[in-house]
Formats: sequence, structure tokens, C-alpha cells
Amino acid sequence: MKLLAILLIVFGVVALAYGGISYTHKEKVIDIGPIEATADRHETIPLPPLVGGLALAGGIVLLVMGKK
Repeated sequence: MKLLAILLIVFGVVALAYGGISYTHKEKVIDIGPIEATADRHETIPLPPLVGGLALAGGIVLLVMGKK
């Protein structure tokens, strides 16, 4: 339970600080026989501040309840 609380707190802080999760993936642009070209695409999954705040509050509550 303590581990879950810490993970929620970390996720909440990251979600509030960055506002989303960014990642990069390769996408095939051209594929003509032996010729192949790829491009890096940057995607962002937006996270509303409410989600970060709820995760942070939930983690704190779990951490406090775990000590009692």
C-alpha cells in the first residue's frame, strides 16, 4: 500500500509539472521497394491538472492511512 501511495504521489507531481506524457515513435513515410524512409513523430498525451491533483491527493491519503 505504501508503494502504491508513493507511485501515485510521483505520478501526480509529474502530471502537474509537465501537463502530459510525451513520447516519440518512428513512422514509415516512404516504402518503395528497397527504398525506405522513416520519420520521428513526437506525440503528447495531455493530462488535465485535475488528474494530477487527484493522484497526488490520493497518494497522500493512502500514505497517511497506511501509517495508522
